[in-house]
Amino acid sequence: MFVYRNTDLPKDPYFPSDLEKLGYFINDNDQIRKISDPEAVFQYKINRNERFNIKQREALNDCIRELVIKRLCDTGLEIMRLPLRENANGRMVQSAPNETHVPIMVSDNLGTTSRIIVLIGEPVQDLGVWAYRIIGNEHINKGSAVEFAKAVLGEKEKRTDNALVIANPGQLLWNCASSRAVTSVTWASLPRPAGNWGPPAMSWRTKIPGNQDWRDHIQHIFNRVLRPCIHEKTRIDIIGVSEGGLGAIEYLEANWESWRPYISGICLGDPLQSTTIDIDMSTLADPKSFTAFLSARCRGYVLSSEELGTRHSGYRTYGCNCYSSGEANYTECIISRAWREMLHWLDLLSENPAYEEQTVIIGKDLDEKTQEDLEKLKVSDEDDAGCSTIQRDTEGKGEDSEDTIKADTEMNLEEPPVATEQITEQCEDEVDKANAT
Repeated sequence: MFVYRNTDLPKDPYFPSDLEKLGYFINDNDQIRKISDPEAVFQYKINRNERFNIKQREALNDCIRELVIKRLCDTGLEIMRLPLRENANGRMVQSAPNETHVPIMVSDNLGTTSRIIVLIGEPVQDLGVWAYRIIGNEHINKGSAVEFAKAVLGEKEKRTDNALVIANPGQLLWNCASSRAVTSVTWASLPRPAGNWGPPAMSWRTKIPGNQDWRDHIQHIFNRVLRPCIHEKTRIDIIGVSEGGLGAIEYLEANWESWRPYISGICLGDPLQSTTIDIDMSTLADPKSFTAFLSARCRGYVLSSEELGTRHSGYRTYGCNCYSSGEANYTECIISRAWREMLHWLDLLSENPAYEEQTVIIGKDLDEKTQEDLEKLKVSDEDDAGCSTIQRDTEGKGEDSEDTIKADTEMNLEEPPVATEQITEQCEDEVDKANAT
């Protein structure tokens, strides 16, 4: 049998994690461009051997990761290493730098403020990165969470009272050679003895305790990071993207009784929960149920070429009102396009704890099952303070001018219900009407 030795095989290509050596620079518009052609964006395909293309891309991404983390730290965030463990005094302490860990980013006021915003991204992205395609084609801050963090925390001269937690469901593989947590994409790019070899084998050493997958990581965020910080006045807003949002929905559905007093609102980019699997629609009429909360204080932003914020079908599938994200092609780009509107809506919910959004059912979403669920919201006594109504909007939205079914879901038992007569295009108008009643 003929056997090749590693010395006989092609070497694994190497590219330095240095922008200038890679042939790129950052221009005055915060864009990554070629030194040889200042108008040209990153060139992925540089060789017919795909391994060269992958290694060059990873080297550039390494530069971007370092830059993004530095900018996030400049906004007032700091790195926290998970898992958190209890010390001898019963206090939670983070893992040591040389221990197996996954980094997240938190603001220093996490334990003292009354409002916490939690961002849970996709399990394929690096910490603080929305989408590398946006960073490469547009500019660095737009494709990362830097501008988002500035909006939440404020500038250095004028800080807000908000705290911010940026979870990291992507970097859950521990690379012992470099002593760092990496994504599955980076794992496939790690150095090999020869170019023909496959990626390094995974074992128990590559697993991060308490954070073995994105579901475990999200549970660890709630149980170990957020739980010790909450007090009577704490209110938490959640922004989740794809599986990040699904993990938060699954966790809260299973633990709603203990978290109900503290969750203020939820925004989802590319919602993945299902009303047939994850959400118990039979509890919709119970104002204390998670299903009722999802219907009243949660929004989903979906792939759509329509203008950002346009009402969209999806309630039947996801159990919450859905809107266009303004992004038509890539789910990873939704958060970059829609985070400002998400944050603005969460701000309005924070200012109006009693406000509940009207359920919006686009015509094509209305079937017999959905109609039955909405009928549960009706109250026979029209004079009852908590009564709900179903109205048909004949104006029609979009090109098909479909009828829209509107159900008022104001069912808060602790506060007087909010009565809004009409859904408007802007949520500010809804809240103004609510405050006026």
